[in-house]
Amino acid sequence: MKKIYMDHNATTPVHPEVLEAMLPYYKEIYGNASSVHAFGREARTAMEEAREKIAEFLGAQPREIIFTSGGTESDNYAIAGSVENAKKGNHVITSLIEHHAVLNTCKHLETHDYKVTYLGVDRYGMVDPGEVRKAITDDTILITIMYANNEIGTIEPLKEIGEIAKEKGVLLHSDAVQAVGKIPVNVDELGLDLMSMSAHKIYGPKGIGVLYMRRGTRAEPLIRGGHHERNRRAGTENVPGMVGFGKAVEIAAADMEEERKRLWGLTEKLKDGLQEQLKYVYANSHPTERLPGTINLSFDFLEGESILLNLDMKGVGISTGSACTSGSLEPSHVLMALALPVATAQGAIRFSLGRANTEADVDYVLEELPPIIRRLRDMSPLYADKVKGIETDYGPEECTDHSHHDNDEEE
Repeated sequence: MKKIYMDHNATTPVHPEVLEAMLPYYKEIYGNASSVHAFGREARTAMEEAREKIAEFLGAQPREIIFTSGGTESDNYAIAGSVENAKKGNHVITSLIEHHAVLNTCKHLETHDYKVTYLGVDRYGMVDPGEVRKAITDDTILITIMYANNEIGTIEPLKEIGEIAKEKGVLLHSDAVQAVGKIPVNVDELGLDLMSMSAHKIYGPKGIGVLYMRRGTRAEPLIRGGHHERNRRAGTENVPGMVGFGKAVEIAAADMEEERKRLWGLTEKLKDGLQEQLKYVYANSHPTERLPGTINLSFDFLEGESILLNLDMKGVGISTGSACTSGSLEPSHVLMALALPVATAQGAIRFSLGRANTEADVDYVLEELPPIIRRLRDMSPLYADKVKGIETDYGPEECTDHSHHDNDEEE
């Protein structure tokens, strides 16, 4: 049986060159980077070289790069740290479709007398910069808007939001975990003061992330202890992880544009192929402003979990949303924010393609998935009620009733 991984937004395999770069720092070069002897200096040199690579990739300065344990810590540090350091104000602006690392941090702030505005989005998950401007008050400390959504792949108008934040003198943070390495990210062009990223989304190791903090921006440390990371993040440095992150960034920089075009073509073929073969299949991702390897599709009258399990039996790994919320019976908070009918949200699955995926992989899914959908719909009382005496899902006589939710291309 084939094994095809199409869940790269959850995590990615470590690139062979990344693993090769890391191995010496587990074996031969094992010194503590904070030690002053030769063993430690050798490790510190590797750490700083990785920092320089990441800074260059982002258009930042090396001293603005703070290594963390991952995207979640970076989000927590950026949000909680910056508001705690603020001299005045108690207001934060975010969106309804943020990752739970952001949303739950904001909810925690609300229990400590902070006010949070949760902005809505359009049907593709896009935040309106005009709504950001309207939400800013004299008490606003921070705006935190993700760059690209992990479930639907929609890319937010961060540059416009950055211009508003700068004009109003408000800090801007972005969870760019899904964007970095997939689309160009330049912190100056976007007007960012703080930005979160994680290595394991771009073929690097798990357990290592970065918080970009613009020079002059202040945030109270989340983890206190020694004087690591210029007194900003305590803890013995994860040198192998840092080296791996630097190498992953180097690889991404080398072929990002070529990979973007290739993945865009594959996801378009997948979406179009499924919509040609089946009715009641809707794209929840933005038609153009989305990550090149991500497409989120709803299959009406079905549960996304059933589709996932059936594809898994065919050797295909996909997702019904964020890996951090797997096991939840509730519809995705991201899809509900798009104002989708609950049944449509529950029938959603996410394909997130990556380096190893090929056209043959897409062909395999286009061959195996439609029969799965038809079989599941044959067992669905919701589908039977909808189509009884009206249509069949098998041929040209199909009804074209899309009354509750038009196809992506028609809107």
